[in-house]
This record gives sequence, structure tokens and C-alpha cells, in this order.
Amino acid sequence: MSDSSSAFVFPGQGSQQVGMLAAAHARFPQVRDTFAEAAEILGYDMWALVQDGPQEALNLTETTQPVLLTSSVALWRAWEAATDMRPAILAGHSLGEFSALVCAGALTFADAVQLVRKRGEFMQSAVPVGQGAMAAIIGLEDSVIDRICEESTQGADAVVSAVNFNSPGQVVIAGHTAAVETAITALKEAGAKRALPLPVSAPFHTVLMKPAGEKLGEVLAAIDISSPRIPVVHNVHAATEDDPERIRQLLVEQIYSPVRWTGCVQTIVGSGVCHIVECGPGKVLGGLNRRIDKSLQSYSLEEPDGLLDTAAQLQSLAGE
Repeated sequence: MSDSSSAFVFPGQGSQQVGMLAAAHARFPQVRDTFAEAAEILGYDMWALVQDGPQEALNLTETTQPVLLTSSVALWRAWEAATDMRPAILAGHSLGEFSALVCAGALTFADAVQLVRKRGEFMQSAVPVGQGAMAAIIGLEDSVIDRICEESTQGADAVVSAVNFNSPGQVVIAGHTAAVETAITALKEAGAKRALPLPVSAPFHTVLMKPAGEKLGEVLAAIDISSPRIPVVHNVHAATEDDPERIRQLLVEQIYSPVRWTGCVQTIVGSGVCHIVECGPGKVLGGLNRRIDKSLQSYSLEEPDGLLDTAAQLQSLAGE
């Protein structure tokens, strides 16, 4: 049963933590089965890495991406088993867009988990570990951040730009490590309340990722993409797409384009949604979504009780 008042959103990198989803894995066979399926496809025990770490290994892009996709799809499958309620619209933050497309039926899980591992490898190889960085900037206007990033960019070897427009007053910058550090200093002087380095290993969504986009395009050319059964809002332009070939191109462009999350949530709200469910580890998106639109009711599926309670609440609201 489709619920026109609800949307599901899927987290991206930064939500990974050693020990995550332990309770869900113990309680829901769908979670156990999904991690087992990923292990068979990728050839390593992903669940052992998630539970035992180390965190540094979990933070490597080529590892983080399949781990988070698997986590989100696992919780989605647990949701499908728990209730017949289906959201009206989906979206994912960066890597989470791939999770959304799997849950919408546009990509198979087997294809997607291999695809995002390659995506992670391509993104990591585009800029060696230690040479790129990302940081969240709190408390400045988007235009000020754009200007200071432009001023802090000093040629092709010192690039920094705004890459994630997460919510009003929270923007992520990325680029070469030295350029990001220069920009952080200038942004603090301009009045930024905080500047927080992020636990990622490459400067995502910058022009530095264009080589990764070209390689991903070659892999995507051999993967079947279907029209989504549930609309998915894309990061590049904060709109939905039905055409598989357009979706394929957007997945390439997404690597080196800013994530327009504020716009994505505004599109979701504009579709009539008032309940937004975070399907994946952590509650990062829930906090962002409330800052974008305070009318949204947010839910998290990370813990078993949260998943079952959310299913019961949305079922009850649909019956009113």
C-alpha cells in the first residue's frame, strides 16, 4: 500500500560506525541475509568488518560505499517484511542515491553493490589518501562560502569548492587538503560558527572526481537500469527521472557535482510528504531534514524498535 504522506531517505558516507546495526542483524533475518548476500558477491565478510573494524578500514571509500548500501537495503528489506506500507518518494544523499535506486527497483542489489565498490575505488584513486579533504561549515550563507572557496582556490593543484548543500546554514566544502585548510581559516574569520573535518578519504563531488566519473560511466554502460517503481529525487538537480538512460547519466554527473540536499528535501515536501523516514545507520539526515523544513516528522529505522514503531505509526496514520 502506497503512503502518499511518507518518503524514505538513505544516508551517505559519514554514517558508518563500527558496531552499527548489531540489534537489527540479530532480530531481522532480512538484515542477516542481505549482509550474507553482499559477502558472497564481494568475497569478504562485510559483517565482521562492520562489527570489528577498525574504523579506519570502514572509512575507506571503497569499503564504506558497499557497507552503507548493504546496510540501507537490509533495513529496507526488513521494512518490506514488517509492513505493506510503501513510501511515495525516495531520495539518497550522495552514495545513498544508489541505495534509493535499488529500493525503487531501478538497480538490482547484486549490480549495485559491485558498482558502488568500483565507484569507491575510482573516487579514491582520483585523489590519493591524504591529498583530499572535506569539512562541514556551520553558520554561513551559501554565497559567502562559494566566494571564499573561489578565493582559496589557487590553480589546479589547490582546488576547493562547496559540494554538499545539506541544509540552510550547513554546507560541506571539499578539495585538496591544503586548499580546504586555507578555506576553513578564511571561513572562520568570516563568521562561521564551526568547521568540522569529515571522516572521508577523498574530496567527493568536486571537479577532481571527473576521472572517476568517466570510469564509472564505462561500468554503468554494461549495467541494466529500469524505470523506478517509486520516484527517486536525484542529487544533481533535485528532481525525479523516469528514463533509465537519463538516470545513468545523472549517476555519472553526481560524482563531480554538488549534492543539492536542501533542494531534494524541498522537492519531497512539495510532493505532499509530511513524514520522512531515514533508512540506514545513524540519524544524520533526520537532523538536516528538520532544519530544511520544520513541519517534517522524522523517523529512523536503525534500531529494531524504531523500525517496528515507525511501521505501526504510519499504518495507523494511513488508517485515520
